[in-house]
Amino acid sequence: MDHDLDGVQKFHVRPTPRIGGVPMFAGLLLAMLVFGLMQDFSLLLPLLISALPVFLAGLLEDLTKRISPKVRLLAAFVSAGLAAWLMQAVLGRLGVPGVDALLQAWPLLALLLTVFAVSGVCHATNIIDGYNGLMAGVSIVSALAFAYVSYKLNDAHLLVLSVSLAGALLGFLVWNFPRGLIFAGDAGAYLVGFLLAELAVLLVLRHPQVSPWFCMLVLIYPIFETVFTIYRRRLRNAAAGLPDSMHFHQLIYKRLVRWMVGRRESAHLLKRNSLTAPYLWAMAALTVTPAILFWQYESLLQLSALCFVAVYVWLYKRIVNFRAPRWMVYRRAAPPHSGRRAK
Repeated sequence: MDHDLDGVQKFHVRPTPRIGGVPMFAGLLLAMLVFGLMQDFSLLLPLLISALPVFLAGLLEDLTKRISPKVRLLAAFVSAGLAAWLMQAVLGRLGVPGVDALLQAWPLLALLLTVFAVSGVCHATNIIDGYNGLMAGVSIVSALAFAYVSYKLNDAHLLVLSVSLAGALLGFLVWNFPRGLIFAGDAGAYLVGFLLAELAVLLVLRHPQVSPWFCMLVLIYPIFETVFTIYRRRLRNAAAGLPDSMHFHQLIYKRLVRWMVGRRESAHLLKRNSLTAPYLWAMAALTVTPAILFWQYESLLQLSALCFVAVYVWLYKRIVNFRAPRWMVYRRAAPPHSGRRAK
């Protein structure tokens, strides 16, 4: 149970189990075993083995709340390194002139970059795991985008992995949204982030026709959220690893949803929590759509990524200054009954 209801990143109203990562991992393992018995275990089983360090570190944090962010980050490094060793899952190109030549010439640099990138996506996915349905919904959209391209490329292994991940998340989402009966916890968030990152790496590695910017655009919301968070904290001379309450999804909650729904009763608090995620689902869909349409056209993918960054920063600035666009506010809360006519 998560009994902490007062932390800066806590918005639930009752103690809630935070071991949703366990059934997600179990569902993925079952799907991999079924596919392995029907086809082969050459890729999927090594991938789940590679995921164990970061999954177990997250689970220990969920159970004890004594595993520091540095230890969890180290576990993500170990998982990414295992994937590189067991499956040769190393990024050899980024779609950036000059950088790609360096990666080809220096394999160790490519390995270090891959470990850093995979670990970063693990952390980024954990950052957006803040409200009922938020992380799961965004990750389902991303997994289905990877599934679509895997299908177009006739890559059965990556298709099965993508669909299995989406299915495990959908099963979790039934219990997590809208009522928040279970949380993914660090185990679930880190597991999902690791698998999404490895899907991206493997797609680029196995299929030269896939632009790395396709994967970047699919995952750009959590990635840029993390980069922007580090930037914000550096401006305030705050430690990059400390939690805060100024993430984009928290601004949506505090500046928009909180003023549109009810008062302090627990039912209203739960409804406000659940109304936050659809805003970010829409944001994820708006990035995934051009990614799917232009997955082979690098220049259009790069342009779409730049557009996302510009829109994100513009919206963040508007919302933090209480000037959210009108189209983002769909309903305002009625004032409490006071026995007299409101002005």
